[in-house]
Amino acid sequence: MSFYRLCCAVLLSFCSASLHASAWHESQPTAAGKRSIKQVIKTYHNDSLKRLLPLFVAAKVDYPPQKITLLASKRSRRLELWADSGEGFKYINTYWIRHASGTAGPKLREGDLQVPEGIYEINALNPNSKFHLSMKLNYPNSFDLEKAKLEQRHQPGSNIFIHGKTSSVGCLAMGDQNIEDLFVLVERIGPNNSKVVIAPHDPRLLSLFPVPDHLPEWTGELYKQIQQQFEQFSQ
Repeated sequence: MSFYRLCCAVLLSFCSASLHASAWHESQPTAAGKRSIKQVIKTYHNDSLKRLLPLFVAAKVDYPPQKITLLASKRSRRLELWADSGEGFKYINTYWIRHASGTAGPKLREGDLQVPEGIYEINALNPNSKFHLSMKLNYPNSFDLEKAKLEQRHQPGSNIFIHGKTSSVGCLAMGDQNIEDLFVLVERIGPNNSKVVIAPHDPRLLSLFPVPDHLPEWTGELYKQIQQQFEQFSQ
Protein backbone atom coordinates (compact mmCIF):
# COMPACT_ATOMS: atom_id res chain seq x y z
CA MET A 1 0.00 0.00 0.00
CA SER A 2 1.61 3.26 -1.09
CA PHE A 3 1.58 6.41 1.02
CA TYR A 4 -0.30 8.14 -1.79
CA ARG A 5 -3.06 5.52 -1.80
CA LEU A 6 -3.34 5.76 1.96
CA CYS A 7 -3.67 9.56 1.88
CA CYS A 8 -6.29 9.37 -0.84
CA ALA A 9 -8.25 6.78 1.10
CA VAL A 10 -8.21 8.87 4.28
CA LEU A 11 -9.23 12.04 2.41
CA LEU A 12 -12.03 10.23 0.66
CA SER A 13 -13.32 8.76 3.91
CA PHE A 14 -13.35 12.11 5.68
CA CYS A 15 -14.99 13.92 2.78
CA SER A 16 -17.67 11.31 2.28
CA ALA A 17 -18.51 10.66 5.92
CA SER A 18 -21.23 13.29 6.16
CA LEU A 19 -22.50 12.87 2.62
CA HIS A 20 -22.38 9.19 1.80
CA ALA A 21 -25.63 7.27 1.92
CA SER A 22 -26.58 4.38 -0.31
CA ALA A 23 -30.07 3.79 -1.61
CA TRP A 24 -30.42 1.14 1.09
CA HIS A 25 -29.66 3.72 3.79
CA GLU A 26 -31.98 6.31 2.34
CA SER A 27 -34.81 3.79 2.32
CA GLN A 28 -34.73 3.50 6.11
CA PRO A 29 -37.64 5.39 7.68
CA THR A 30 -36.65 8.02 10.27
CA ALA A 31 -39.43 8.82 12.73
CA ALA A 32 -39.32 11.86 15.00
CA GLY A 33 -36.58 11.40 17.58
CA LYS A 34 -34.99 8.53 15.68
CA ARG A 35 -31.56 8.58 14.07
CA SER A 36 -30.83 7.47 10.53
CA ILE A 37 -27.73 5.45 9.67
CA LYS A 38 -26.45 8.52 7.85
CA GLN A 39 -26.77 10.59 11.01
CA VAL A 40 -24.99 7.96 13.10
CA ILE A 41 -22.09 7.84 10.65
CA LYS A 42 -21.83 11.63 10.71
CA THR A 43 -21.72 11.54 14.53
CA TYR A 44 -19.18 8.78 15.07
CA HIS A 45 -17.15 8.46 11.87
CA ASN A 46 -14.28 10.84 12.57
CA ASP A 47 -13.60 9.61 16.12
CA SER A 48 -13.83 5.99 15.00
CA LEU A 49 -11.48 6.64 12.10
CA LYS A 50 -8.89 8.04 14.51
CA ARG A 51 -8.95 4.68 16.30
CA LEU A 52 -9.29 2.44 13.25
CA LEU A 53 -6.84 4.01 10.83
CA PRO A 54 -3.65 3.38 12.87
CA LEU A 55 -4.65 -0.29 13.16
CA PHE A 56 -5.04 -0.60 9.39
CA VAL A 57 -1.81 1.28 8.74
CA ALA A 58 0.07 -1.05 11.11
CA ALA A 59 -1.42 -4.09 9.34
CA LYS A 60 -0.67 -2.60 5.89
CA VAL A 61 -4.29 -2.89 4.83
CA ASP A 62 -6.14 -0.16 2.90
CA TYR A 63 -8.95 1.60 4.73
CA PRO A 64 -11.73 0.99 4.11
CA PRO A 65 -11.00 -2.63 3.17
CA GLN A 66 -12.97 -4.67 0.65
CA LYS A 67 -14.29 -7.13 3.23
CA ILE A 68 -13.92 -8.18 6.85
CA THR A 69 -14.32 -11.29 8.98
CA LEU A 70 -15.11 -11.23 12.70
CA LEU A 71 -14.03 -14.30 14.70
CA ALA A 72 -15.84 -14.60 18.04
CA SER A 73 -14.89 -16.95 20.87
CA LYS A 74 -17.57 -17.32 23.55
CA ARG A 75 -15.26 -18.78 26.21
CA SER A 76 -12.50 -16.18 26.01
CA ARG A 77 -14.89 -13.38 25.04
CA ARG A 78 -12.66 -12.20 22.24
CA LEU A 79 -13.74 -10.83 18.88
CA GLU A 80 -10.97 -10.66 16.29
CA LEU A 81 -11.21 -8.30 13.33
CA TRP A 82 -9.57 -9.44 10.08
CA ALA A 83 -9.67 -7.38 6.88
CA ASP A 84 -8.85 -7.89 3.21
CA SER A 85 -8.08 -5.10 0.76
CA GLY A 86 -7.42 -7.49 -2.13
CA GLU A 87 -4.23 -9.15 -0.94
CA GLY A 88 -5.65 -11.63 1.54
CA PHE A 89 -6.95 -11.30 5.08
CA LYS A 90 -4.74 -9.70 7.71
CA TYR A 91 -5.24 -9.35 11.44
CA ILE A 92 -6.37 -5.88 12.51
CA ASN A 93 -7.44 -5.93 16.16
CA THR A 94 -9.02 -7.87 19.03
CA TYR A 95 -12.05 -6.50 20.86
CA TRP A 96 -13.22 -7.80 24.21
CA ILE A 97 -16.79 -9.07 24.32
CA ARG A 98 -18.27 -7.46 27.42
CA HIS A 99 -21.00 -10.05 27.84
CA ALA A 100 -22.29 -13.18 26.10
CA SER A 101 -24.92 -15.32 27.81
CA GLY A 102 -25.27 -19.09 27.70
CA THR A 103 -22.73 -21.90 27.50
CA ALA A 104 -20.90 -23.93 24.85
CA GLY A 105 -23.21 -25.27 22.17
CA PRO A 106 -25.40 -23.91 19.37
CA LYS A 107 -28.60 -21.97 19.88
CA LEU A 108 -31.61 -24.26 19.50
CA ARG A 109 -34.74 -22.36 20.48
CA GLU A 110 -36.21 -19.01 21.41
CA GLY A 111 -35.45 -18.11 25.01
CA ASP A 112 -32.61 -20.58 25.63
CA LEU A 113 -30.24 -17.65 26.33
CA GLN A 114 -27.64 -19.12 23.98
CA VAL A 115 -25.39 -17.09 21.73
CA PRO A 116 -25.51 -18.93 18.37
CA GLU A 117 -22.53 -20.82 17.01
CA GLY A 118 -21.94 -20.89 13.28
CA ILE A 119 -21.05 -18.88 10.22
CA TYR A 120 -23.15 -15.76 9.74
CA GLU A 121 -23.49 -12.56 7.79
CA ILE A 122 -24.43 -9.08 8.97
CA ASN A 123 -27.67 -8.27 7.20
CA ALA A 124 -28.80 -5.02 8.85
CA LEU A 125 -27.51 -2.04 10.81
CA ASN A 126 -29.72 -0.59 13.56
CA PRO A 127 -28.94 3.02 14.49
CA ASN A 128 -31.69 3.11 17.16
CA SER A 129 -30.91 0.08 19.27
CA LYS A 130 -31.63 0.27 23.01
CA PHE A 131 -28.07 -1.09 23.26
CA HIS A 132 -26.67 2.10 21.65
CA LEU A 133 -25.99 0.66 18.15
CA SER A 134 -26.39 -2.84 16.79
CA MET A 135 -25.65 -5.06 13.79
CA LYS A 136 -28.10 -7.87 13.05
CA LEU A 137 -26.87 -11.36 12.15
CA ASN A 138 -28.72 -13.63 9.73
CA TYR A 139 -29.55 -16.15 12.47
CA PRO A 140 -31.15 -18.56 11.84
CA ASN A 141 -29.17 -19.20 8.67
CA SER A 142 -29.83 -22.05 6.24
CA PHE A 143 -27.90 -24.55 8.38
CA ASP A 144 -29.85 -23.57 11.52
CA LEU A 145 -33.18 -23.80 9.69
CA GLU A 146 -32.31 -27.18 8.19
CA LYS A 147 -31.51 -28.69 11.60
CA ALA A 148 -34.54 -27.06 13.24
CA LYS A 149 -36.81 -28.56 10.57
CA LEU A 150 -35.17 -31.97 10.97
CA GLU A 151 -35.82 -31.90 14.72
CA GLN A 152 -39.22 -30.21 14.41
CA ARG A 153 -38.13 -27.17 16.37
CA HIS A 154 -40.55 -24.48 15.20
CA GLN A 155 -39.10 -21.53 17.13
CA PRO A 156 -35.29 -21.60 16.78
CA GLY A 157 -35.10 -17.95 17.82
CA SER A 158 -34.25 -14.74 15.98
CA ASN A 159 -33.02 -11.18 16.43
CA ILE A 160 -29.38 -11.93 17.24
CA PHE A 161 -27.16 -8.85 17.27
CA ILE A 162 -23.67 -7.58 17.91
CA HIS A 163 -24.39 -4.46 19.94
CA GLY A 164 -23.17 -1.90 22.46
CA LYS A 165 -23.57 -1.69 26.24
CA THR A 166 -22.27 -4.34 28.63
CA SER A 167 -25.18 -6.74 29.08
CA SER A 168 -26.95 -9.09 26.71
CA VAL A 169 -29.19 -12.13 26.41
CA GLY A 170 -28.21 -14.28 23.44
CA CYS A 171 -26.21 -11.56 21.69
CA LEU A 172 -22.65 -10.20 21.82
CA ALA A 173 -22.36 -7.02 23.90
CA MET A 174 -19.25 -5.08 22.86
CA GLY A 175 -19.44 -1.82 24.80
CA ASP A 176 -20.37 1.48 23.19
CA GLN A 177 -17.03 2.61 21.76
CA ASN A 178 -16.27 -0.77 20.21
CA ILE A 179 -19.67 -1.02 18.54
CA GLU A 180 -19.26 2.52 17.18
CA ASP A 181 -16.02 1.49 15.46
CA LEU A 182 -17.44 -1.77 14.13
CA PHE A 183 -20.69 -0.12 13.02
CA VAL A 184 -18.82 2.59 11.11
CA LEU A 185 -16.49 0.03 9.50
CA VAL A 186 -19.34 -2.25 8.39
CA GLU A 187 -21.29 0.70 7.00
CA ARG A 188 -18.23 1.83 5.04
CA ILE A 189 -17.75 -1.52 3.30
CA GLY A 190 -21.38 -2.69 3.23
CA PRO A 191 -22.89 -5.36 5.50
CA ASN A 192 -22.82 -7.93 2.67
CA ASN A 193 -19.02 -7.79 2.76
CA SER A 194 -18.89 -8.83 6.41
CA LYS A 195 -18.72 -12.36 7.82
CA VAL A 196 -19.08 -13.38 11.48
CA VAL A 197 -17.91 -16.78 12.76
CA ILE A 198 -18.90 -17.67 16.33
CA ALA A 199 -17.27 -20.59 18.15
CA PRO A 200 -17.55 -21.94 21.72
CA HIS A 201 -13.79 -21.41 22.05
CA ASP A 202 -10.90 -20.66 19.72
CA PRO A 203 -10.44 -23.87 17.66
CA ARG A 204 -6.93 -22.79 16.65
CA LEU A 205 -5.91 -23.42 20.26
CA LEU A 206 -8.06 -26.45 21.02
CA SER A 207 -9.97 -28.50 18.46
CA LEU A 208 -13.75 -28.33 18.67
CA PHE A 209 -15.66 -31.37 19.79
CA PRO A 210 -19.33 -31.63 20.83
CA VAL A 211 -19.41 -31.67 24.62
CA PRO A 212 -21.40 -31.95 26.78
CA ASP A 213 -23.19 -35.09 25.67
CA HIS A 214 -26.60 -33.45 25.46
CA LEU A 215 -25.67 -31.46 22.35
CA PRO A 216 -27.32 -32.56 19.08
CA GLU A 217 -25.58 -35.19 16.93
CA TRP A 218 -25.06 -32.66 14.15
CA THR A 219 -22.97 -30.40 16.41
CA GLY A 220 -19.86 -32.24 15.20
CA GLU A 221 -20.73 -31.29 11.60
CA LEU A 222 -21.18 -27.66 12.63
CA TYR A 223 -17.93 -27.60 14.58
CA LYS A 224 -16.02 -28.95 11.59
CA GLN A 225 -17.28 -26.04 9.50
CA ILE A 226 -16.40 -23.51 12.21
CA GLN A 227 -12.94 -25.01 12.69
CA GLN A 228 -12.22 -24.78 8.97
CA GLN A 229 -13.18 -21.12 9.01
CA PHE A 230 -10.96 -20.23 11.98
CA GLU A 231 -7.98 -22.12 10.58
CA GLN A 232 -7.90 -19.77 7.57
CA PHE A 233 -6.79 -17.00 9.93
CA SER A 234 -3.49 -17.03 11.77
CA GLN A 235 -1.35 -14.16 13.03
